[in-house]
Amino acid sequence: MKNLPSLFLASFLLYSCANHGQLNYITKLPNVLEENSGIVYYNNNSAWFVADSGNEDRIYKVDFEGNLEKEFEVKNAKNKDWEELTTDKEGNLYIGDFGNNLNNRKDLTIYILPNPEEEKGDKIDAKKIKFSYPEQKDFPAKKKDRMFDAEAFFHLNDYLYIFTKNRTEPFSGDTSLYKVPAKKGNYKAEFVRDFNLCADWNTCRVTSADISGDGKTLVLLGYGKLYIFTDFKSDNFFDGNRKEVDLGVRTQLESVCFSGPNTLLLSDEEKKDGGGNLYSYELK
Repeated sequence: MKNLPSLFLASFLLYSCANHGQLNYITKLPNVLEENSGIVYYNNNSAWFVADSGNEDRIYKVDFEGNLEKEFEVKNAKNKDWEELTTDKEGNLYIGDFGNNLNNRKDLTIYILPNPEEEKGDKIDAKKIKFSYPEQKDFPAKKKDRMFDAEAFFHLNDYLYIFTKNRTEPFSGDTSLYKVPAKKGNYKAEFVRDFNLCADWNTCRVTSADISGDGKTLVLLGYGKLYIFTDFKSDNFFDGNRKEVDLGVRTQLESVCFSGPNTLLLSDEEKKDGGGNLYSYELK
């Protein structure tokens, strides 16, 4: 047992000195979040996470040293494929249960939770937003039309904006933008527009999104790239200026959120070749 401290040191150095490209390593995430899929930031040195399909119906608070500080069982909810988190200006938390790899789901749901920073006990209530894509006619969609998976959304002006993850064959490089009201109910998602990111299957599929607190900067995340949009008007996000940033890594980056005006938090799933970490990135 006398070698235990050195083992911890070696483990820390392994993760902190690994090649994280332009990302700043913060900490290793707890084992329960090996398949983390969504992140939000409220304040101080911690963030809230969810994990995707096959994991518990829970949300987790982790500090920037990798300690699991708090967890809630989400009542009236089922983790079929939780893929994203976002918040509104009142502090409500939204869970996107809209992972749809096979483009065959008819039970797409967004859960609305009260601010977890203010909740007591170990359970938290959820209300449901149920929605569908009016453009989808086949279940599953034909391979050339598979634009109905999603892993990315954010809240803005009483709406939730959803960016689909492209699974078309052949790959088109597009993401479809939809919006639904950010209140309990059953809705047909309103199609806003398609936008072509690029033709690379590996980096051009949208895995997370967020918008800055002032509503002026939109970021979309892919596996190793950030797409940054500014100078747009209203929700015409794609009509503004666009910048593409290669983060210099190709891990399974699944989550991004703003933690300050120009600071992002990002996380990736853990795989044999790495990941399972929390990072930061400063927008230039």
